[in-house]
Amino acid sequence: MTTTIATAKTSSTTQTAAGSTGTKSLADRARPAVLAVFRAVVSFLFLCHGVMGFGLLGGIDNAGGAFPFGQWPGYWASLIEVVGAVLVFAGLFTRVSAIVLSGVMAYAYFTVHAPQGLFPVHNMGEPAALYAWIFLAIAVVGPGAASLDQLRRR
Repeated sequence: MTTTIATAKTSSTTQTAAGSTGTKSLADRARPAVLAVFRAVVSFLFLCHGVMGFGLLGGIDNAGGAFPFGQWPGYWASLIEVVGAVLVFAGLFTRVSAIVLSGVMAYAYFTVHAPQGLFPVHNMGEPAALYAWIFLAIAVVGPGAASLDQLRRR
C-alpha cells in the first residue's frame, strides 16, 4: 500500500513538473520589470547624492556648498556619480557603469568612513556600503526591462 501511494505521488509530481515546463511563474514574468524599476529608483536616489557635490539639493554641507572645480576626489567623484547614475537610469552600459559606481562607493567607504570607526553604523558609512553592494548586484543581474542596452543589442 505504501509503495502504491509513493508511486502515485511520484507520477503526479512528474506530470505537474512536465506540464509546467512551458509556463513561467508570476515572479519569473515580473523579474525584468522589477529589475528595471529597482534600477531606476536606485539610480535616481544616487543621482540626488551625486549632484550634492555640485551644490544642489543642499550641497555637501546642507548649505549649498560644493566641491571646488577639479578638486580631488570630491569633484571627480561627484562627476562620476552623476554620469554613472544617468547611464544606469537609462540602462545604457549598465553593467560597466554599475561596476564603476560600486568601486567609487567602496573607495568612499574605505577612505572616508572606515577610518572613523569599525562598523558602518558608527562611521556613517551605511549609504556608501549599501550603494557599493547594490551597484555590484545590478552589474551581476543586468538592467532588466526597458533599458537602452536592450535596444543597442538589436
